[in-house]
Amino acid sequence: MVFVISIFEENVWVAWLAVVLIGIGIFVISSIPSISGDVGAYGMNLAVYYHFGAFFFFGFFLMIACVRGKNKEYFVFAILVSILYGALDELHQFFVSGRVCSFGDVVIDSVGVLVAFVVYFGIIELRG
Repeated sequence: MVFVISIFEENVWVAWLAVVLIGIGIFVISSIPSISGDVGAYGMNLAVYYHFGAFFFFGFFLMIACVRGKNKEYFVFAILVSILYGALDELHQFFVSGRVCSFGDVVIDSVGVLVAFVVYFGIIELRG
């Protein structure tokens, strides 16, 4: 895993490409009008996994692109941009038919970003 992250750090354009593609994917998925009806516990769990996972990877690749293993002062920037994108995505959903703007989703997005920070920061610290 550390080797793969090193490849992204050396070829930062690939990390930026991942950030852009994941960001577009998040926007496209949140633009799909919701079908009314009860989604049940399975649908709720799936939504939590989606929010956590999407923003884990968005934040993880943004941190790789900004920090590149050495510029630790950019961690805060990457975390704030990732959380802000999550909040703006929820605001965007307010204008999509059948969707709601949920603070809970922003919290789940933020937890995904913060876990990505812990993982990436931990990898950098272990490498020395």
